[in-house]
Amino acid sequence: MDASLKIGYQAPDFSLPSTTKEKLSLSDYRGIKNIVVAFYGMDFTPG
Repeated sequence: MDASLKIGYQAPDFSLPSTTKEKLSLSDYRGIKNIVVAFYGMDFTPG
């Protein structure tokens, strides 16, 4: 089974702490702003 999102599909909701320690959820911005979510490995690592 392919678990990746397809173009036009809605991303599942998730919450993460912000740099100011408040909790932000994807659903807080759904329909209000365009969101880009990027994941990267730790700084100073190859790749």
